[in-house]
Amino acid sequence: MKYTKVTRAFRELTVFELYAILRLRSEVFVVEQNCVFLEPDNKDQKCHHIMLYLGDELVAYSRLVPAGVSYAEVSIGRIITAASVRGTGAGKILVQASIDECKQIFGQQPIRIGAQAYAIKFYELLGFKVDGEHYDEDGIDHVEMIRN
Repeated sequence: MKYTKVTRAFRELTVFELYAILRLRSEVFVVEQNCVFLEPDNKDQKCHHIMLYLGDELVAYSRLVPAGVSYAEVSIGRIITAASVRGTGAGKILVQASIDECKQIFGQQPIRIGAQAYAIKFYELLGFKVDGEHYDEDGIDHVEMIRN
C-alpha cells in the first residue's frame, strides 16, 4: 500500500482535514474503544498533526505535542489507525514518521508516550521503553514509555 503523509501545524489544517482527524479519533477512541470522554482536549492547537492517507481517506493519525503540554518531554499522542489498515504496517509507518517529525520540529530529544498496555511490544520495536507504572485511563490499561 502506498500511503501519503501530511504534517501540519494546527493553524495550517484545512477544515476538511480537521473534520477527518476528529472523526477518525472519535471512531476509534470513543465508539470502538467505548470511552466516553471529551476527545478534543484543547491541546490540538499547540500541536503538529501527522496524517497518513490511503488515496483520499485518512487512515492513520498522530499529534506531536511540545514539551510541557502533556509531559515535561516532547510527546506523541492520539496515535491511531483505522480498522481498515490494521495489520498492514500503517501503524509502524505512522509512528516512525512521527518520531522523525519530532526530531525535525523539536530537535533531538527524548519522546514520551502514554501507551495502551497491549501495544507495549509494538512500541518497544520502535525504540520506546516502559517508564513508569501501569495506570487506568478511561477503563484502558496504559503505561508511559520513553524513547531517548
